[in-house]
Amino acid sequence: MPLSLNEFISTIESRRNELDSQTALPPIPAIAHAEASLPRSLPEIGMGLDSIKKHILDDLLPGFNKPNLSGNYYGFIIGGTTEAALFADYLVSGFDQNVQTYMPQETVAGAIEDAALRLLQQLLSIEESEFLGKIITTGATSSNILGLALGREFAIAEAGRRKVPPSSPSVAQLGVFKACAEAGVRKVQILTTLPHSSLYKAASVVGLGRNSFVTLPLSDEEPWRFDLDALERHLKLPGLAHIISISAGEVNTGRFAASQEEVVRIRALADKYGAWIHVDGAFGLQARVLNPDPAHKSIVDGIQAIHLADSLTGDAHKLLNVPYDCGFFFTKHLALQQAVFQNNASVIPDTSVIPSAHNLGIENSRRLRALPLYSSLLAYGRVWHRELLERQIELARSIAAYIQGSESFELLPRNTDLRDVYMIVLFRARSTALNKELVSKINASRVMYVSGTQWEGAPAVRIAVSTWRVDVQRDSARVIAELERVLQDLED
Repeated sequence: MPLSLNEFISTIESRRNELDSQTALPPIPAIAHAEASLPRSLPEIGMGLDSIKKHILDDLLPGFNKPNLSGNYYGFIIGGTTEAALFADYLVSGFDQNVQTYMPQETVAGAIEDAALRLLQQLLSIEESEFLGKIITTGATSSNILGLALGREFAIAEAGRRKVPPSSPSVAQLGVFKACAEAGVRKVQILTTLPHSSLYKAASVVGLGRNSFVTLPLSDEEPWRFDLDALERHLKLPGLAHIISISAGEVNTGRFAASQEEVVRIRALADKYGAWIHVDGAFGLQARVLNPDPAHKSIVDGIQAIHLADSLTGDAHKLLNVPYDCGFFFTKHLALQQAVFQNNASVIPDTSVIPSAHNLGIENSRRLRALPLYSSLLAYGRVWHRELLERQIELARSIAAYIQGSESFELLPRNTDLRDVYMIVLFRARSTALNKELVSKINASRVMYVSGTQWEGAPAVRIAVSTWRVDVQRDSARVIAELERVLQDLED
């Protein structure tokens, strides 16, 4: 007799509870055993449910790392799935709903996704009546593809409308080459500062190319900030269409590309020259839950005016702590979104009360990944999410304070004010030799996990705080102990 859903959940939970949550990485022998157990060929006769369960639980599961169980996993900003989100995610697979289209007579799934997005807009103070275009995606990467696709469509058509005589060519209908020719556009530029790598991928996918990026740093001290004078110089260039991509915040530092006052000016420049503003908010949009108190002034200021953008993207797993592949996309231009992502050969208006997702995004085959988001938002509410982010910031600043006072490590960027530290701590060893191996030496004990990056042409370590399991005093002590261990091992 097949197992019930409750029996499946009970089996998984019992194994999760057996794993050591004090370490972020599994033992290397466990990974080696898991890899060795993987079959080289498909069996003619299947193993059966009992055998495959035993294989996965006994052989493979011990080789998994533990971002969802350990408070010491600081790589990739995976977060840690909340209990409410995990419960809902079991049901997503157990009942496997189709949320490609809104089908109110067949399932409530489409209404759940719409409700989850509305609740998320309320959490982030994003006006529902302005950002009518919205969809759950697989992550910020696919959301960035949506943003650049709409930006490409808008900017080229807007260049055409400003021609004499005017035209309004559509890339979605004509393709990039013909639409650009009709609009008198020789190239689309993406003006930004230190964009996330997923934006380069998105530019490649939508036909703009990785070389379409123009980075506009403000200064050596703040290379993530916009130089607004340089921005306007590029916007003035003839024969070009523009997307302005604002990083909120930058991947290695969490810093914001523009202040509230600067975003207001960027909006005015975009309107003046016909540019689209896209905000990659995967690392910073959640800061809109914070109160504007002195401790978070620079963070709140960096995200305060972000609602002036044409499109916004984010990752739900970073603050909401839902399963990893869950992003979201908001835009003020619902009709444009439906035209670009129209699932039919001809543009047919979607007149549903809730717009169908098959005209809003990339995927047609879509799981109900909105349910864990819906579950977590309702289970914990606004105050819980704000206090969680405050604890994450407090932990990051505690670690940063230790590094700043250390003779062996250097906090990056240089001259960082601790009040500007958000949820990411970037640092390196002052010793060049140690710095080359610092990531591997930190991760060697398997207690905590950090990821490596580059800053100013040299290796650096990135600690990204994102799990709901954060305990400031405990986790700060563990991180400091691991860094002290690395230094002690050198002396020994």
